[in-house]
Amino acid sequence: QVQLVESGGGLAQAGGSLTLSCAASGRTVSNSVVGWFRRLPGKEREFVAAIRWRTGTTHYTDSLKGRFTISRDNAKNTVYLQMNSLKSDDTAVYYCAMKDPPPVIYDNPRLYDHWGQGTQVTVSS
Repeated sequence: QVQLVESGGGLAQAGGSLTLSCAASGRTVSNSVVGWFRRLPGKEREFVAAIRWRTGTTHYTDSLKGRFTISRDNAKNTVYLQMNSLKSDDTAVYYCAMKDPPPVIYDNPRLYDHWGQGTQVTVSS
């Protein structure tokens, strides 16, 4: 079984930064894809970014390119989401998710197999 644990959420000022972490455990993650999703208040879960673990290939939703950066640390089995220039519209619960092999990056949350519990990010203006 795969366990994903998010951390790093909290309260931030508009224009500030936060870094979320997603620690994976339970089995090897080397041939997987890890994605970040978020659920804005009253909205469906939406894709933020994803990374192919083995190659480091990344993919972002267009609206967040340039502000958000996804990365991974192989030694720590952890994926990060660096969020800069935060806006109040970024207020959401952020989830990391893992897709089992093959490592194809999708933005559809239904195609991911394992989910973390989520971490709240609140941006005050």
